[in-house]
Amino acid sequence: MEFSAVLFDFDGVLVDTEWAIYQAWLRTFQAHGHDLPLQIYTRCIGSDFETWSPKTHLEELTGKAFDWHDLDVKRQEKIMQELTHEGPMPGAIKLLEKLTLAGIRRAVVSSSSHHWVDGWLEKLALADYFEATICRGDAPRIKPAPDLYQEAALRLGLQPAECLVIEDSLNGVKAAKAAGMNVWAVPNRVTAGLDLSRADGAFPSLVELAIEL
Repeated sequence: MEFSAVLFDFDGVLVDTEWAIYQAWLRTFQAHGHDLPLQIYTRCIGSDFETWSPKTHLEELTGKAFDWHDLDVKRQEKIMQELTHEGPMPGAIKLLEKLTLAGIRRAVVSSSSHHWVDGWLEKLALADYFEATICRGDAPRIKPAPDLYQEAALRLGLQPAECLVIEDSLNGVKAAKAAGMNVWAVPNRVTAGLDLSRADGAFPSLVELAIEL
């Protein structure tokens, strides 16, 4: 496969943030007497709560309305505590270095905010590997819509077919395919149970993917 750029999703691909986020939501559900199976929670992975909302789901299960502001603050504090020592995904640095040496352009395309993504890229010294970061707000719609990936191709001055996308979620795979791009799936412990067969390839980690490139 020939391509000019690799477009990386962020959460769950470059950094394992999704497990801590899921665990925080699971604790919230369990505190109110309910479970939150991964096969239900993953509906919002790669997108946002417009696709599926754990908040709405918990309120429907309990028949209660919650003060989400306070719950969100406490949940976010716990997430950041658990992610204090989190580093890049296994194989991420080696893959980025290999792409750099090969002259393959690189960008991050995420449904998360710039504050979240750019902050992590700076913290883990990954920012210099990417010439562009496209996040929520940079295009009209987020994943599973193709807008963010279309915006990435536009900024790089490339045709969609020249871009290879690396994703971990069904919403991300749908977005990449709708944008006319090839996509390789690298699921993590949150998204491992998803049917990602629409992807053009699948790898257990970035370590194996780097060997293929």
